[in-house]
Amino acid sequence: MAKCREKQPGLIVVDRAVPGKNQNYLTPENVVPDHALPYPWESCIISGGGWSFTPNAKYMSGRRAIHLLVDIVAKGGNLLLNIAPGPDGTWQQGAYDLLKEYAIWMKVNSEAIYGTRTLPPYKEGKIRFTRGKDGSVYLIYLADEGEKLPARIRLESFKPSPGAKITALGTPAKLKWQPAGNGFELLVSDNLRKNPPSRYAWVFKLSESGL
Repeated sequence: MAKCREKQPGLIVVDRAVPGKNQNYLTPENVVPDHALPYPWESCIISGGGWSFTPNAKYMSGRRAIHLLVDIVAKGGNLLLNIAPGPDGTWQQGAYDLLKEYAIWMKVNSEAIYGTRTLPPYKEGKIRFTRGKDGSVYLIYLADEGEKLPARIRLESFKPSPGAKITALGTPAKLKWQPAGNGFELLVSDNLRKNPPSRYAWVFKLSESGL
């Protein structure tokens, strides 16, 4: 590694959980840590079947896939999704269907994922937190199967400043909120509840929060 770094000083190396100077990050396999880790990490997750090609593999659902991504990023990690090609180099249709689910969701909500930072306490109930480089806070609600957007969402983890603005990604409408206890309550309009901008997880952006 010393020879390699002479040529490429910024080289990043994973040393497969062998501590030392060459271990730049860790890769938990098929598991997501329960909490944020104090060093760079990424979870290596099988999308369907096994690590190598599995005939007629059953791929994870779109809901599980999106929730997995959000939970990992909120804890400061990256998601490494394993998709195994067949003997002829092609993927099974389930892999394409799964990636399409990611593409549709990310088209609306990518700013809550890419380039974000962690925000303790990372989660509260069904909601995961991320923070943008500009200080914006993203509240990502992980919906249960068949669940509709609730009319009121209450959080105790923090309280926005009086001038804070909250929007839902995928719509220009501003949402109303009010202080509640040690936190605040988000009021979701009937129109937004009937026409959510994405499936599986909804993202609310809190700007000028003073956090």
